[in-house]
Amino acid sequence: MDITTKGIVLHKVKYGETSLIVKIFTEELGLQSFMVKGVSGKSSKMKPSYFQSMSLLELVMHLKPNQNLHQLRDVRMAHSWHHIPFSVEKQSILMFLNEVVYKTIRQEHPDKELFHWIYHTLIWFDLEEKLFLNFHLFFLIQFSRFLGFFPKGAQEMNHLYFDMQEGIFVEHKPFHPYYLDGETTADFRRLILTGLENIEELKLNNIRRRKILDTLTTFYQLHLPELGRIKSLDVLRMMSS
Repeated sequence: MDITTKGIVLHKVKYGETSLIVKIFTEELGLQSFMVKGVSGKSSKMKPSYFQSMSLLELVMHLKPNQNLHQLRDVRMAHSWHHIPFSVEKQSILMFLNEVVYKTIRQEHPDKELFHWIYHTLIWFDLEEKLFLNFHLFFLIQFSRFLGFFPKGAQEMNHLYFDMQEGIFVEHKPFHPYYLDGETTADFRRLILTGLENIEELKLNNIRRRKILDTLTTFYQLHLPELGRIKSLDVLRMMSS
């Protein structure tokens, strides 16, 4: 059976001399794995560039019942990157987000709301030339909605602490070390209340941006222990130093 769908590339590994095994989050069927043969061949219609991190694709996929590894009949770019390939900062952010999304999306069933959100926010990120330095922070906060642990109580302005274990703003300091206070709480609250349409209002210097990044990383690891160490985090932290 052949199915036409959009897809977001999350992972690839080389198989043999000229082939790849690629994991793609598809609009119609969720996360699926594909064998892409002869991708390095001169006559191949499936170019290696199609399968870079978070590439947005149009796919024709061939599914066989009771098989975990499927075939691609046809592939083309649904959106070719305009600015990401020419920005070290954007490449670092994309690599980081790719790792987080790959480690957290496991469902082999459709989640069109999540797919459309990732797809369209990535296009915004690619096309935005100035206001993208806080994009990864915005992405992680909003992504947590789909993962089930979006922070609660941000509208309670008299709650001056954020309890990372419970995922909620509170009035009193928690009895464990996983909480925010002071300026970092205020920045974190503002990030939660900020939409993509007014992200320019989120004015953070490098030090405050890195604190929020570290906060979000810890927050994710507390709620998703299987996430483990995020290898690309070190590169992204260097960009904020």
